[in-house]
Amino acid sequence: MAFGAVTPVRPRSLSASCYGDCRGKMEEGKAHCPHEVFAHLEMLEVQAHEADVKEEEAKQQESKLARLKARVRELTCQRDELQAKVDLQQKGQLGKEGVVSDPAQPSAQAVLEWKIKNVKDMLQVFCLTGISGKLTEQGVCFCISTAYEGTYLDSYYLDLLTKPEVQILRHSIPIFIPLAQLAKKYLQTDIRRFLSVLSNHLNAYAARRYQADQLQEHFSDQIEGTLQTNSLCNLLVFNYNVSNKSKTFPFNVRLLYGDLCSSIPTKVTVSCTPEAPASLAEKATAHSDLFCHMALHKAFRSFSDTGANVAGAP
Repeated sequence: MAFGAVTPVRPRSLSASCYGDCRGKMEEGKAHCPHEVFAHLEMLEVQAHEADVKEEEAKQQESKLARLKARVRELTCQRDELQAKVDLQQKGQLGKEGVVSDPAQPSAQAVLEWKIKNVKDMLQVFCLTGISGKLTEQGVCFCISTAYEGTYLDSYYLDLLTKPEVQILRHSIPIFIPLAQLAKKYLQTDIRRFLSVLSNHLNAYAARRYQADQLQEHFSDQIEGTLQTNSLCNLLVFNYNVSNKSKTFPFNVRLLYGDLCSSIPTKVTVSCTPEAPASLAEKATAHSDLFCHMALHKAFRSFSDTGANVAGAP
């Protein structure tokens, strides 16, 4: 069988549209540079760490709440038993004297005993939340103890007069705590609420001051300059350095605690210099998110744990 001459096949060239698609995909692959991927992974690690911390804190709060509820139930039972005993004593006394009085009007002695027992029960309940007290000749003296992360901090005293109306005789509450406002709002109508809110203010203040002290004590090598704050410790301003490719860039932080009963800031601003690379802007955003949801010194510790390249970090 005879074969004709073989005609060479010319390679087909890519059309303009096909070439454009290929080039676009190549450029798309280059869009995610390594430092952006690392920044994203870092942010995911920080979020996972933050979730673990929140879960642990939630478990501790649930355990504490369960203990308090159990104690309240126990005290309620004791109160009911006391009331039943008072009722029986009144009935027995009436039977002996042969006098029938209005059962809705207990004797003055019974009322006094019930009030004393009620005050003692209240003091025991408060003791579980850091508030203790003792009866005095003029009224009641309360001690409000503050603590944070299992560490006992300062204690403050409040001496109250109970006659003819409840008044503050003397105290050691810091002047920047709104004691007068709280007393005007709660003292005459709900003393439990008054002490609870006052305790929240004092514990939040102590926690904010404790966090600032921990930051300066354990992370002074990362802080640039002096940490600036006010008496109430509800405004903190400081700088810290972040390294990037053998260069160091300063981060400026401003933490505002709008809720005076909270130890977590309500407004956070983390900024870097304009000449800093784009990757540091993303890192500043991640750090800002940590400050919004985590204690100050814990946030700095997480920088080291996740390798956030904070200058001076171990």
